[in-house]
Amino acid sequence: MKQTITIRCAPGTADWVAAELRLMDYPIVQQTTAGVQTRGELDDCMWLNLQLRTAHSVLLEVGRFTARTADELYKQARELPWEKWMRVDSYFSIDAFVRNETIRDWRFASLRLKDAIADRMQALYQRRPDSGKEKDQVVLFLYWYDEGVSLYVDTSGETISKHGYRFRPGKAPLMETIAAGIVQQTRWQYDKPFVNPMCGSGTLAIEAALLATNTPPGLFRENFGFMHLRGYDSSLWAEMKAKARAEMQQPRLQIMATDRDFRAVTNARRNAEEAGMVDHIRFEVCDFADTPLPEEQGGVVILNPEWGERLGESTELEGVYKQIGDFFKSRCGGYWGYIVAGNPALGKHIGLRTSRKIPVPLAQQEGRLLEYELYAGTKRGQ
Repeated sequence: MKQTITIRCAPGTADWVAAELRLMDYPIVQQTTAGVQTRGELDDCMWLNLQLRTAHSVLLEVGRFTARTADELYKQARELPWEKWMRVDSYFSIDAFVRNETIRDWRFASLRLKDAIADRMQALYQRRPDSGKEKDQVVLFLYWYDEGVSLYVDTSGETISKHGYRFRPGKAPLMETIAAGIVQQTRWQYDKPFVNPMCGSGTLAIEAALLATNTPPGLFRENFGFMHLRGYDSSLWAEMKAKARAEMQQPRLQIMATDRDFRAVTNARRNAEEAGMVDHIRFEVCDFADTPLPEEQGGVVILNPEWGERLGESTELEGVYKQIGDFFKSRCGGYWGYIVAGNPALGKHIGLRTSRKIPVPLAQQEGRLLEYELYAGTKRGQ
């Protein structure tokens, strides 16, 4: 019987997750700012953990009820068949989102849920399972808003927003899920060049290569929450990974990543090796303005400059953005240009009219992906 699956994501990226689900023929039941609901079973959760590029976690609903107080939460939760999902010798942890007027601290609600589960196990098996903060085994999620309670098993465990290949982040690091979403928002066609000056740790170039080769990000990970649940079939998981590998492609890609910092390029190449994408990306140490661009037009050139989060940095970066604009105008004709702008106001120093301004969540601030159509010759000539 299919159950509700809630996929959590960064605020503002639910459209990205919904688009991925539609491509995999999963229905969209409901969508919020930071989540998308679909329906399925445990094996669907396994497949989604393997394939999704822009998600944070995959939650499988195991109970829903109303509760006004923590005691009511305890009573209702104790009636649920937790023995169906976990063993008495399991280790479990609880994460929660709580907005209830009777609860001042979400940790108290989590404690009452933990007690309900442990007491049920004690009554059934005369033994209580261990629990704590680590998310490396069974992970549960409590969503309690007003009087509505939904309880989930978090089939991801640790967040899947980290794709498992990046060990050396750069100065303006992009979360892997955000980088994957950004690449999918561009107009890049896989048979055209993808050029990433200011590559930092190489996340944009690596995610582009993973996307073009149809390499699932879940292949890099060895431990998921679903592996510790009752009902997990290791042979089915092996079949899923084999199927995913069989569907990977080996296209001829023109992906280039450059940075003036030798250490950044070294780290980016190491990250690409971890992701198995190093053969698809050409790395080079140079200033962004000296990045060699393939003559073929219709490609993408994308930069992620520092964001200028501290006072005074924005003024210093105005000159950098002007130089990027000069680079676009003098060398990138026929390409689509993109800037990941943590401070969108700096975009006015590019000196070009944007084609689109796509909202992108960056760390603790709202950024934009600025798109520029870079004409070969003059726009009037075109």
